Amino acid sequence: MTVKIHTLSNGFRVVTERMPSMKSVSLGIWVMAGGRHERPEQNGIAHFLEHMAFKGTKTRSALQLAEEIEDVGGYINAYTSREMTAYYARVLENDVRLALDVISDIVLNPIFEDNEIEVERGVILQEIGQVLDTPDDVIFDWLQEVAYPDQPLGRTILGPTERVRGFSRSDLKSFVAEHYGPEKMILAAAGAVDHDEIAAEAEKLFGHLPRTEPDRMEPGRFLGGERLEVRPLEQVHFALAFETPGYRDDEIYTAQIYSTALGGGMSSRLFQEARERRGLCYTIFAQTGAYADTGLTTIYAGTAADQIGDLAGLTIDELKRAADDMSDAEIARARAQMKAGLLMGLESPSARAERLARLVSIWGRVPSLDEVVEKIDAVGTDRVTAFAEKVAGDARAALTMYGPVDHAPRIADLRERLAA
Repeated sequence: MTVKIHTLSNGFRVVTERMPSMKSVSLGIWVMAGGRHERPEQNGIAHFLEHMAFKGTKTRSALQLAEEIEDVGGYINAYTSREMTAYYARVLENDVRLALDVISDIVLNPIFEDNEIEVERGVILQEIGQVLDTPDDVIFDWLQEVAYPDQPLGRTILGPTERVRGFSRSDLKSFVAEHYGPEKMILAAAGAVDHDEIAAEAEKLFGHLPRTEPDRMEPGRFLGGERLEVRPLEQVHFALAFETPGYRDDEIYTAQIYSTALGGGMSSRLFQEARERRGLCYTIFAQTGAYADTGLTTIYAGTAADQIGDLAGLTIDELKRAADDMSDAEIARARAQMKAGLLMGLESPSARAERLARLVSIWGRVPSLDEVVEKIDAVGTDRVTAFAEKVAGDARAALTMYGPVDHAPRIADLRERLAA
C-alpha cells in the first residue's frame, strides 16, 4: 500500500493510499474548521454549514446531489467535529471523478437559499432535542463544558438553540470566507485510487482558490469542575474526566494504553470490578481522546441512584490502585488491543481515508504503521504507572452526573477520597 502526498501552489493538499484488490474508493474533503474555530456568537455554525452543504449548489439541487452519487451505487455524507468538518463519499473506482465533482460542488458552491435554511434549522433543532433526550449523549457535552469552561473547546458542536434559531445566510457565508481556504483543506482518498489522476482533478477544482488568513485558535485550558442535573430517570449517568496529552505528544500512547487497561474491554479493571464482581452497572468504560493541544481520559458508567456512591467510590479506588499495581501482563494486553484495533480498522478504505486526512492535518505527513506500532510498543509498565500516579495525584477533574443525583457524591468528595 502506497501513500502519496501532493500540495497545490495555494496550499491545498492531496493525500492518497492505493489498496490493491479494492474495487471502490473512499474520498472526501476534510476542512480544518470545526466547533473550536467558532466565536461565541457563532457556536453551532460549523455544524449548521455542514447540513446546508447538501441543500443545493449553483448547479445541483439537493435531490440531484443525492441522486448523482446513489445512481452509481455510492454513498455520501458529512460530519462536524471540534477541529474538523468532513464531506466524503464512497464509490466504485470508475466513478471517482463524479464523486470529486459532487463533493467539490458541495464545498465550493453552496447557495444557502433562505427557505432551505429554515427547513434545515428545524432539522438541527430536532437533532439538539434528541441529544438532550439521550442522557448518555448529552452528559459528554456537559463534561466537555465543565472541563473547558468559557472556551471554544468546551462549547457543544450543535450549539445552543438560541444561536441556531438566529443564524442567517450572511452568517454562513462569513464563516466559509473566513475558514474554508485551500490551505485548510485536505483531499484524502483510499482504495482503488490513481494518485496522479486525483491530484490533476484537484488542481482543476481547487487550484484557483486564494489563501485565507491564518486561524487564531484559542488554546484549550483544562480547568475542571462539576455539573449535576437532577432528572427523574431510571439511572444516574456518571462521567469523570482528567486532562491528558494532546495528539502531538507521544504520551498520548501512554494515556491510551492506561485507559484501555483501566476500562477498555471486558478484561479491564473497571469492567471486572464494577460489573462482573459487584454488579453495580451494565455499562462502564474508560477512553482517551485528544485534540491538538490537550486531551481527556474519561470514565463513564450508568447505575441506580442508591448505588452511585458505591460506583463512584469504586472508580476512585481503581484509579488509586492503578498507580500502585499495574502489571506487565495488563499493559501487554492493552498494547495488543490498541494495535489490533488500529490494524483492523484500517481494513476499511473509509477508515484509511479519514486516517490520512487526520495525520496530514497533524504532522503534514502520514507516519507509517510500523512507526506507530513502534511507539505503542515503547510504552512499558513504568510509563503507565507514572501516568497513573499523575492522574491519581491531579486535583483537577471534571465531573458530570445526570438523573436521580440528589444524594450522589460531589467532586469534593471524590477528590478527598482520591487524596486519602
